[in-house]
Amino acid sequence: MAIKRTDFTGRFHRIVEVGNMIYLAGVTARNAHEDAGAQTSDILTQIDELLAKAGASKRDIVTANIWLADIGDFTTMNASWDAWVEKEHAPVRATVESRLARPELKVEIQVQATRASDD
Repeated sequence: MAIKRTDFTGRFHRIVEVGNMIYLAGVTARNAHEDAGAQTSDILTQIDELLAKAGASKRDIVTANIWLADIGDFTTMNASWDAWVEKEHAPVRATVESRLARPELKVEIQVQATRASDD
């Protein structure tokens, strides 16, 4: 099965496709000086854009992993997530507290999706 890699950053690809599966690299906010809610909203916008490049949408997300620099931001992050996700298409999800790559980052999200949508 062929592996398609796109959106190379110089270190890794942001999108890897294998068959009907789409794997996104962890996504962080473009403006890391915003609060966790704004960072989450920006990340989700980027995820929409990346999935569209791969011919998918948020409805096709199977699983999401979320890392928070401070678990105290859980409610703020969830407010942005809940406004974005379609409840009937919500993926499985895990959220943990973790030190992120840069101290100003508050949220990182990675998703896996499939083109086998049941729209």
